[in-house]
Amino acid sequence: MGEKITFMDVFKNSFTENFGQLSISTIVLSLGITFVLGLFIFYIYKKTYNGVLYTKSFNVSLLLISLVTCVVILAISSNVVLSLGMVGALSIVRFRTAVKDSMDLVYMFWAIAVGIVNGAGLFLLGIIGSGIIAVILIAMNKFDYNDNAYLLIMNYDDSADENKLLESIKAEAKKCKIKSKSFNKNQGELTLELRLIKENASFVNNITKERGVSNAMLVSYNGDYTS
Repeated sequence: MGEKITFMDVFKNSFTENFGQLSISTIVLSLGITFVLGLFIFYIYKKTYNGVLYTKSFNVSLLLISLVTCVVILAISSNVVLSLGMVGALSIVRFRTAVKDSMDLVYMFWAIAVGIVNGAGLFLLGIIGSGIIAVILIAMNKFDYNDNAYLLIMNYDDSADENKLLESIKAEAKKCKIKSKSFNKNQGELTLELRLIKENASFVNNITKERGVSNAMLVSYNGDYTS
C-alpha cells in the first residue's frame, strides 16, 4: 500500500516549492511588525489631522495598505516567476479616487513604504524611519506659522463706497488680494484673499456697519477656491 498523503503534506510541499526562501515565522514577523507600524500611522494621522472632516475609513485604509503591500513584497521577493506576473497584473491597475489633501498622499506613501521595507525584511529601517517621520509631522503640526489665509466675501449695493471699504480692510491685513468681483443690477459681491496682521476677525463686524454693505463673511481659505 502506498503512503497516505494528507492535505498538510500537499500544503507543505507546495509552500516549499513556491516559497522555499520564506518561512512561516518570517511571514508572521513581517506582517506583525507591519501591523504595529500601521497602527502607529493610524494614530499619527488622527493626531495631526487638520482637515475639515476626519474620515476614519481612509485612516483604516492606511493600515490595510501597509499590510497588503507587505504581502505583495513577500511574494515578489520569494518567487521570481510570481514577481513577473504580479508586476504585469499591477501595471493595469488604475486608481481614480481623488485625494483632496496633499498630506493624505504623504500618509499613503508612508504606509506603502512601511509595507515595502518590512516585506523586504528591513525592519529596523521601517521602525526608525517611521519614528523620524512621525516626529517631523507632529513638530510641523504644532508649529504655528501665524500666516493663515482667509476669504472675505462681501455683498453690497451701489450706495457703498468701494474704495473706502478696501482701505479699511487693508488696514487690518498685511496682504489683500481681489479674487473675484461681480455686480448684478444694484447688488455686488466682492471676494478678497486676506492674510491678517493679527488673528482677530472682529473687524468684519465693523464692515457690516458701513453704508451699503448688506453682508460680510470671513472663511478659512485652503487653496480649493476657484475664482
